[in-house]
Amino acid sequence: MNTQVDQIFAQRAFDETIVKELEKSGKHPVLARILAARGVLPDEVNKSTLNDLLPWNGPNGLKGIVEAANLLADAVQTGKKIVIVADYDADGATACAVGIRALRAMGAIVDFAVPDRMTMGYGLSIDVVKFAARMKPDLLLTVDNGISSHDGVDYANELGIPVIVTDHHLAGETLPAAVAIVNPNQPGCRFPSKNIAGVSFYLMLALRHVLKEREHFHTRPIPNMANLLDLVALGTVADVVKLDHNNRILVANGLKHLVGNSCNKGIAALIQVSERDRLKIKSIDLGFLIGPRLNAAGRMADMSAGIRCLATDNSDEAMELATELDQLNRERRKVEASMCEDVEPLLQNIKSIGQYTLALYDPQWHTGVIGILASRVKDKVHRPVITFAPGIASGQIRGSGRSIVGFHLRDALERINYLHPGLMQSFGGHAMAAGLTIEEARLGEFRTAFEKVGQEWLTPDLLTNKFEHDGPLDVSSMNVAVIETVTNETWGQGFPTPVFEGEFKVARQRILKEKHSKLTLSQNGKQVDGIFFGFADSLPEQIKAFFSVEINEWMGAKTVQISIKRVGQG
Repeated sequence: MNTQVDQIFAQRAFDETIVKELEKSGKHPVLARILAARGVLPDEVNKSTLNDLLPWNGPNGLKGIVEAANLLADAVQTGKKIVIVADYDADGATACAVGIRALRAMGAIVDFAVPDRMTMGYGLSIDVVKFAARMKPDLLLTVDNGISSHDGVDYANELGIPVIVTDHHLAGETLPAAVAIVNPNQPGCRFPSKNIAGVSFYLMLALRHVLKEREHFHTRPIPNMANLLDLVALGTVADVVKLDHNNRILVANGLKHLVGNSCNKGIAALIQVSERDRLKIKSIDLGFLIGPRLNAAGRMADMSAGIRCLATDNSDEAMELATELDQLNRERRKVEASMCEDVEPLLQNIKSIGQYTLALYDPQWHTGVIGILASRVKDKVHRPVITFAPGIASGQIRGSGRSIVGFHLRDALERINYLHPGLMQSFGGHAMAAGLTIEEARLGEFRTAFEKVGQEWLTPDLLTNKFEHDGPLDVSSMNVAVIETVTNETWGQGFPTPVFEGEFKVARQRILKEKHSKLTLSQNGKQVDGIFFGFADSLPEQIKAFFSVEINEWMGAKTVQISIKRVGQG
């Protein structure tokens, strides 16, 4: 297969009227143009405090949250044991830590259980309920899972253990028989932010409100929920959910808390083992530095180490666990590199670029890393990709998929399930990421069904890789003050880091570590430093570059540097 796909470069469109309004509100013209291109409206641009968060209650609040908060309040006040059942990814770990910390601060008896990815699979399965039941819980609280766990909830009910489900994954045609469900994506929920990963945080806010009304805090301090926002920020960015306005408020305020004296000990330790300065952490660092180290626990072992790291107030314990997570991440990178090498022959054997989807399997692949592999392949071929590895049961394989804009992966699996009942033993997920389990013997049948949906739903336009940028930015405009206004914003999924275009003369190029280019570029007599990661070939004298901007700080001096993403001859 020729894995090169069509690519076009396009500047993000924006409304000049909105730009002018944003400038009037105090935004620099460069930043105003960027924000307008991302749909930011003048009436929301300066609404960034915790008071501007969407309310958890009221007609547009989270459905089921009042019932869930009252049930938790009953458990807290009667000394019943609550066991949190977490997911094994980063936002599952952060949501669990939020619940543990908040419930403990409110006087609850609380513990947690997290499934082993390799032996128990995803969600509140029957095996997970059996595991959690050993802790003798009076109430189970799921975080970041449970919306499709019908069998597990039914089994818990048989044992006499009520279940509260908090989740943000898409619901199926029916809901599990839980005593309460809090999920913005369940039918009938009018909460505007369908992308929120901080459902656990919102539930803890509601619980504190209920306990205050019950005068529970006469004998204990009222917990400051802002102390949990660094966890919420980490989970939101690491789960790659869309940074809508509400999520940006959560992340921005979480970052402010993260650089303060009361930063979560586990997050601080993870930043330290990443060899970064906590005071300079940006939102993108949560996704590329901290999230992978936390996720490594769930991918390579089990997430309990990650949860303990985020739940402890002991700095030494946090550092010990963070070091363990860092080592697991190193192992994950080695496995990922090997799997990326393995996948190349599979891509070469695909003869036609006309294929709309990919479903790949290797019995040697690691179940915990197939999601990353799917993402890597998707970025290369710009098609929906599902990669499979051996499952828990004999003859079973588990798939993790990643999609492209315009192809809702979870809905595609729902369509396959409708057309081919029983082909998938289980499935679930989001628009851009989903998982499933099938019999190995039926992989060919699934590939055919997946490709058929791909051909029905995808178009040549969707299969064209669009590289969007924010238009020109001249060296003359690249002063430190301007660039800091850009880099200090909260960027992430659905609110991408700005990328600009410009033509430069390559005044100097030297190769770093045999794989990167360190550059001195000039434009109209003015020079700027540049870095081109992963590029070690010789550049022509004149180039057209697509680049992001950043601040370099050395010996107290700040300078502007551009980081090149794409390059062509000028």
